[in-house]
Amino acid sequence: MPRTRTTAALVVAMPTLAAAVGASPSSARDRAPQRAPTLQRDLDRVVAAGAPGAVLLVRDRDRTVRLTSGSGNVRPGTRMRASDRFRVGSITKTLVATVVLQLVAEQRLTLQDTVARWLPGVVPDGERITVRQLLNHTSGLFAFGGDREFVTRASRDPLRVWTPREIVAIATAHPPTFAPGAGWSYSDTNYYVLGLIVQTATGHSLAGELQRRILSPMRLRATSLPTQPGIPERHAHGYFLRPFQDVTVGSPSVQWAAGALVSNADDLARFYRALLGGRLLRPDLLRLMETTVAAPQLGPGNAYGLGLQRVPEPCGALWGHSGGSPGYVAHALNSRDGSRQVVVLVNATGPLSPAGLFGLPTRAARAVEHLIHTATCA
Repeated sequence: MPRTRTTAALVVAMPTLAAAVGASPSSARDRAPQRAPTLQRDLDRVVAAGAPGAVLLVRDRDRTVRLTSGSGNVRPGTRMRASDRFRVGSITKTLVATVVLQLVAEQRLTLQDTVARWLPGVVPDGERITVRQLLNHTSGLFAFGGDREFVTRASRDPLRVWTPREIVAIATAHPPTFAPGAGWSYSDTNYYVLGLIVQTATGHSLAGELQRRILSPMRLRATSLPTQPGIPERHAHGYFLRPFQDVTVGSPSVQWAAGALVSNADDLARFYRALLGGRLLRPDLLRLMETTVAAPQLGPGNAYGLGLQRVPEPCGALWGHSGGSPGYVAHALNSRDGSRQVVVLVNATGPLSPAGLFGLPTRAARAVEHLIHTATCA
């Protein structure tokens, strides 16, 4: 589920928890630029605004700074580490889109293929919805997170495993938001359908295709698309802030191809550096990925390509994606060639919004916005 740079999307005002969580700032640096103290101060403000902890990675060509603040686990008060794994939400979409475009390069499918071509009978009007429209959210498919009955059931039983086809059926029981190609509306349902298409076209699981095509070749050892409710290895715990609750453990099936990825700051930076640097896609397919449509729901000036967000910034547009999961918010933003990068990971959210999204409380969201601005424009 996306986060925006201009609003950090759908935030709810909540009191600060800095005292409650006992967070104490810490940092880890690698050839840190001279502005590291300023970045650390701004990162600490995210924690002071209510987040239990946060991680920042800033890279400018061959110089990298890694900073942390606060707690990765409130009880017993474990300090955040720059290598901690997080659920990174809709950043998953960029990896799934990359796999789809690799299949296009292999002539296994085309962007003009319809949903009905690969999944006959699964999506009403599927003969009019194309792979491209799924990738850039112009299909009109209803966002399943807006189904209140589903949200209630998933909240009451957070360990329940939902199949992708169950989720798609929940979404398609609702009328479409608009006719295919007639508008733009962010919908996680699109990426569930894409995940099913990848599995049908390859005969393999989506997790297996991600591992074979991206994670193993790029040596993204902290990254996976899990099927189990826990996060393996050292990770940050995720928290709801009101009421304060550890929500780290939960079924990844409720986000799957739209947002179930687990990763850390270094792996996210390495992935986007490889993608935008042309190591994962042919130049023509990368240009298609960067061909955007207006995405006003994400904020003024925002645009969306094929699994890739374009975010306006006074110092130049940034490319990448943001994501929200229960208890986690992630931003991975880059210059167009990937030579400048900023990754921000925060282990807190408010509860699910009426629009079916997770976001930070207002003060923390504004602190993250300021941090990203400092990191990209200083």
